[in-house]
Amino acid sequence: MICLTGDLHHNSLGTGNQHHCDITEIQVAQRYLDMLKEAQVKVTFFVSGKSFLEEAPDLRSIYESELVEIGGHNWDCFEHTLFHRACNKILGSYNGPAWYQYQDVKRTQDIIRKHTGRTITAWRNHMYMHGPHTEHVLAKAGIKVCSDGVKKISRGPVWDSAGLYNMQLNVIPDHEHLFHAERTPEWVDNWVKRYHWSDDFGPKSYYVEEWTDLVLEQLRQNEANDTISTMIIHPITLYLCDRFKSFERILDALSRAETIHVCDATATIEGAKAITGEKAVA
Repeated sequence: MICLTGDLHHNSLGTGNQHHCDITEIQVAQRYLDMLKEAQVKVTFFVSGKSFLEEAPDLRSIYESELVEIGGHNWDCFEHTLFHRACNKILGSYNGPAWYQYQDVKRTQDIIRKHTGRTITAWRNHMYMHGPHTEHVLAKAGIKVCSDGVKKISRGPVWDSAGLYNMQLNVIPDHEHLFHAERTPEWVDNWVKRYHWSDDFGPKSYYVEEWTDLVLEQLRQNEANDTISTMIIHPITLYLCDRFKSFERILDALSRAETIHVCDATATIEGAKAITGEKAVA
């Protein structure tokens, strides 16, 4: 099984990807979804609350699709960076104190419910920012699964005693490992040296064709190991790389596999637990 996920950000966030794109990020997502519809591939989109505030009409065709599961991606994606840096330095929590995080989650849930009629139970923090209060805050707000971070050897959702599942990415991410937009080889080299950046797949970035080969191979390996693949593709990233040409190769593989939403993965685990009598997933 494969969980395809993606993050969608409000236009006023002004990311590097958005500055390099000829259409809005949500409009890119609409084109991406058209491709998913043709292949009948499911996707979980983690969407910022402010996207619904700024671009609700364009989001309608996305959240109304039966192929799409909507999750939360913070209210404003930590756009007040000085506040969050101060929180990180003083409190050890970039996301802010627990009460602030809870307010962020509820505000995002409320606007998504207002526009879609859905109560979201999936969440991903912007930039995978996972702090000391994350599990408790999300569980208190009714979130059932959080998909933060990258763990190459992850086999699927892992139960946390706070009362929800954590589901990390186990296929090489796109944005951090692709040359695109301002992320030239020189830019990436300077970034890695400055911040000593790396994740579970290492510090390297790739041109989109080589990255696509890596993704397809990792999907094959996970299938052979009976592992749920959790992958992230930002529609705008693949659009900027080569206007979705490489994504067509990935989509061909996805169309021949069983794709599920993030919350479906936890339901599968719960079913297995009920059969075996297990209390948690390791």
